[in-house]
Amino acid sequence: MKSTTLSKLQMVPKVGETIVVAGGCGGIGRCLVEAANEIGLNVIVLDLQRSIDGFPVPMGVTAIACDATRPVEIVAAFKEISSNFRVIDHFVNLVGFTKEQVNIADMVEDEWDEITNGTIKSAFLLVRAAIPLLRKSANPSILNTASTFGVQVTVAGYGPYSVAKAGIINFTRALAIEEAPHIRVNALAPGLIDTQFLKGGTGRDEKSSRIDKNRVVTGIPLQRIGTPDDLIGIMLFLASPAAAYITSQTIHVNGGLWS
Repeated sequence: MKSTTLSKLQMVPKVGETIVVAGGCGGIGRCLVEAANEIGLNVIVLDLQRSIDGFPVPMGVTAIACDATRPVEIVAAFKEISSNFRVIDHFVNLVGFTKEQVNIADMVEDEWDEITNGTIKSAFLLVRAAIPLLRKSANPSILNTASTFGVQVTVAGYGPYSVAKAGIINFTRALAIEEAPHIRVNALAPGLIDTQFLKGGTGRDEKSSRIDKNRVVTGIPLQRIGTPDDLIGIMLFLASPAAAYITSQTIHVNGGLWS
């Protein structure tokens, strides 16, 4: 077998590549950052200062405080990144949150805006800032985070979040068309994952949840709630040489809850 073929079978990013993880101090983000650091990537975390203080990044990882709903902070963060790194090879967006579950008929406009802006508008702002540095890479990729809620809503009170996550799926498709053939763009759609997200998200005030995990498990073919570790392999694979012909896709990782 030729060595060039072997290199294409590499199923994680190459050592020395640079990955930016927005939301890297969350439950999924921490696992991804640790794994990326262990395989020799240059890892940059963007997150709220409160999250960085609560969950310090591993040694060798760069952390930059950034509220992804504030354009001025995003511009400043990527200015700092560009001053220290010539390119970004991979950008992963894990930003998104919910609040107390309120039905649409009872929701105030400001709360709708806060949740949708914190999920879909933040994705636009972050990706727009990352693209100039990604275009300098030889093999760049973007990974957005959708959700099973983007295709299936079975719990009341997740209206704005579900709408925003459905938007992420088409946002990913639009980006994949616009940035082809150079930048590959995909999305990951987790099912129910056991993280702080279920109580509002890392770095945010804790909330209650209407999700009954015991009841949900009965509808999951694999009969368990997911963990962050269930997602990391596919996330690294989508940034690898082996995924060079995969773009515009939303990959569902949900134990069979939705297919």
